[in-house]
Amino acid sequence: MKNPMNLKQIWALLALVLIADAASAQTTKLTLKDCIAYGIKNNSNVKIAQYKESVANEQSREALSYYLPQVAGNGALDDNLKLQSTVLPGALFGGEDRRVALGTKYTTNVSAQADQVIFDQQLLAGIKANKPNIANAELNSRKTKETIIYNITNAYYQVFVTNAQIDLLKDNLEKTTKILGTLQLQLDNGVIKKVDYDRTKVSLNNIQSQLTLAESNLILANNQLKFQMGMPLSEQLELTDNPLNKPFKLIEPGPFEASNLTDFKIQNVNMQLQQIEKDRIKAGYLPKVSIYGRYGMQALGSQLGESWGNWFSYGAVGLKLTIPIFDSFRRDAQYKQADLNLMTQQEQLKLNTQNYELQNNNATTQLQKAKLNLTNDESNVNLAKEVYDVTTLQYREGTIPLSDLLNAETSYKEAQSNYINSMLSYYQAQLGIEQSLGTLNDFYTALP
Repeated sequence: MKNPMNLKQIWALLALVLIADAASAQTTKLTLKDCIAYGIKNNSNVKIAQYKESVANEQSREALSYYLPQVAGNGALDDNLKLQSTVLPGALFGGEDRRVALGTKYTTNVSAQADQVIFDQQLLAGIKANKPNIANAELNSRKTKETIIYNITNAYYQVFVTNAQIDLLKDNLEKTTKILGTLQLQLDNGVIKKVDYDRTKVSLNNIQSQLTLAESNLILANNQLKFQMGMPLSEQLELTDNPLNKPFKLIEPGPFEASNLTDFKIQNVNMQLQQIEKDRIKAGYLPKVSIYGRYGMQALGSQLGESWGNWFSYGAVGLKLTIPIFDSFRRDAQYKQADLNLMTQQEQLKLNTQNYELQNNNATTQLQKAKLNLTNDESNVNLAKEVYDVTTLQYREGTIPLSDLLNAETSYKEAQSNYINSMLSYYQAQLGIEQSLGTLNDFYTALP
């Protein structure tokens, strides 16, 4: 019987497993621009938009095909179980009328026909829609890309802000733990009351709870970023360019122009398509002209096998003219519907333009508010730190009670937290400005 593995062998095996896991779990390091590029390549919404572009191209080919030659083949084999009869007048034969059966029991017919449209204004209108239809698909792809840029950037900022909150809470936890240790010694020596120690202990527990919540929020923020990027949640992701560590840049928003927005352009293209639909329906009142050529072969006989040995051919060319006369006002109703739809879109565009301007004004107001809050909160952090440092020194000297120190510490933590949240608000306000101006692509291109 073999000896079981000893302890050293077990540890060696575990080490090999850990090394293998570490090698397989590679970490992807990305900047904000890298994250957006990854999302534009891998987000399923981008692929869906690309498929729709391909559909628009195929629809263009389909519309053009209706104005090109159409060739169809036909074949039929008839077993005439009972032949149709007719009566021939007796005057033709100098006697009584005769009832005769026409045709043979088996009839085989094969033919091919080519049709070519000469004039059909409805088809021409459909071909005219090809260009705006493709443009509409391309604009929707651009809109999808802008949405991805916005969502990834917003999620990216959220990750760093949550990280900053965690660092702040850890620092506060460390400071409070040191204070609690000092209070424990003072409590043991009878210098302070137990209520002072308990008050600090409660503060420590609250910080620990906030830290646990922030760490959970960080996991959620990372998962949200990966989702927006189209990255598997199991993949390890490391973000390399912390915007909070860079010099803070205040921006001034550019002039607003609704025509720069992708949504505005999409609505304009849809109105073009609706106008083409009106023209297409109206063209239904015009005549249609086409030519055709037909060639076929037919076999007749009383027996199936024998009939296939007796073929004769036929052929024809022709001109076909179709003139619409009366359709019970169906086309008139269709035309009026299309006209009403176009007027609805025109009014909707006016309404949306006002809404775009409102969004830009709101985004500008949010940016100004965020800028003001950021300046105030930065000043408050510096002031709260000075107060906290002085209060700490005074407490160590025994000139102030513990409550003053705890209040100064709480104010300092709140000031730091407010400043971090103000940075997030300002970044989000900047992003909102880019979205309201239709410059998200320019924002992405300008990233380092």
